Amino acid sequence: MGKEKEQLLAMGFSDDLVTQALSATGGNSLSEATEWILNNQSSSSSPISSITSQPKINRFFSFDNKKTKSPDNPKPQQPQKQQKPQQQQQPQKEQQSVSNKKRKQPPRNEKPLSERMRPHTINDIIGQDHLLSDKSSFLRSAIEANRLPSFILWGPPGTGKTSIGRAIVNSCSLSSSYRFVSLSAVTAGVKDVRDVVDEARKIKKSSINSVRTVLFVDEVHRFNKSQLDSFLPVIEDGSIVFIGATTENPSFHLITPLLSRCRVLTLNLLEPLHIATILKRARDDRDNGLVCSLGFMPKEIEVSDVVVEYLSQHCDGDARVALNALEISAITSAARLGYNGTNVSDLDKNVDVLLSVTIDDAKQALQSKHLSYDKDGEQHYNLISALHKSMRGSDANASIYWLARMLEAGEQPLYIARRLIQFSSEDVGLADPLALPQAVSCYQACHFLGMPECRVNLAQCVAYLALAPKSIAVYRALQAATKAVKDSVGQNEGVPLHLRNAPTKLMKELGYAEGYIYTPDNPSAVQSFLPPSLQGSKFLDWPAADI
Repeated sequence: MGKEKEQLLAMGFSDDLVTQALSATGGNSLSEATEWILNNQSSSSSPISSITSQPKINRFFSFDNKKTKSPDNPKPQQPQKQQKPQQQQQPQKEQQSVSNKKRKQPPRNEKPLSERMRPHTINDIIGQDHLLSDKSSFLRSAIEANRLPSFILWGPPGTGKTSIGRAIVNSCSLSSSYRFVSLSAVTAGVKDVRDVVDEARKIKKSSINSVRTVLFVDEVHRFNKSQLDSFLPVIEDGSIVFIGATTENPSFHLITPLLSRCRVLTLNLLEPLHIATILKRARDDRDNGLVCSLGFMPKEIEVSDVVVEYLSQHCDGDARVALNALEISAITSAARLGYNGTNVSDLDKNVDVLLSVTIDDAKQALQSKHLSYDKDGEQHYNLISALHKSMRGSDANASIYWLARMLEAGEQPLYIARRLIQFSSEDVGLADPLALPQAVSCYQACHFLGMPECRVNLAQCVAYLALAPKSIAVYRALQAATKAVKDSVGQNEGVPLHLRNAPTKLMKELGYAEGYIYTPDNPSAVQSFLPPSLQGSKFLDWPAADI
């Protein structure tokens, strides 16, 4: 009896139910004990009643059927008897789900909502109208002709670079003639690229329809020069169709030969209207949308227009951020009602409850407005350029706005202070000589105080420089003099003898400092300080002084 009990426990039956079954059947036949459990479990209080959903209990048996025969039961077990309990339980199961027949039970999907909602074809993509709206555009023409070129998608995160790469292959009229392979430059290396290329060449030679491989490389800017060089010959001979995706400026992070072989397509931040459309699509999709993140099927999911507008306005044009925030908001709302997806029984996956995502759920999920910024990348230089040009244009309001953008995104205050010192001499210059001490004092204040207190010091200095009079006379004078030196105007001859220092007797005998007039003793004396070939040259154009 001990062996039969262990096998029944291994099937998942409770200890009390196993003991009752073995006592009622004599404990000599595992099949009889199993049949007794299945026939009597409807009246049992054991939670194992859900085991009747299994079509065949024999799949749990690890012994030969011949060994289950006993002297009292010499006949083999009939399969119809195993299915009888399931047939008895079927009406009860149908009664439990009769009110939810029209609602399909969603599977628990562990993929993020942003991944599940990727568009399948090019027509499903929202936004990037400058690339996709026109039927005669570069991408649509290539898709219609079923001849994909190599290109690079450059744009901020969450704007559809990966989605466009995948959708293009699926949209080709002969999609079976292309094979899509995806690599990430974060984890892949030259060996992975070679493996893909070798396999692509084999498939192309062996296939009747000459199947070509589309190699999509995400974060391609992370490859170094030698790794990027490995793409050149395989793009050149057509072994692969190369599609790269990058958030960094290709001019700075990709090699020129690769750019020569690929066209660069720029993606823009998504508009709030586009984000709202994507969010509503995720809300209404019953196959891959928001409901699949919950683990159960509510009667209705309510995401108001206020929530959609808030997420679309505060995600900074990043669809991934908006979708992830929507998913977290829905899970938070479900948890508030007492549902977490795991505490809903298998027979009650359809829950008659209204799941309402509130604006507070959205704010909790998003925490704060998402700011697109990178301390060493494109946005870093774009924002400092905007600050510099706003101060140059004497727009104090815009200057303080761009300063706030940089500070909120996490920019180092000392970096901004150094740029203000540069601006004080380059753009204000002699028009306000106090601008430079003001900027230096601001740097010292930022060094002493640190964030967040030094924000006020930076704002004061930015406003001062924006409102100060401007002069680039010194900057242009330096440029003109530098050009004269580089162009060898005047042949860069030696320093005139009367301007040279003469600390020794020998140097005085050679004529050093001879003829020099000490200006404080004779202010009206006229003498030349430029090389002979540059006599009369004027570099500084400053009307306030007679120079």
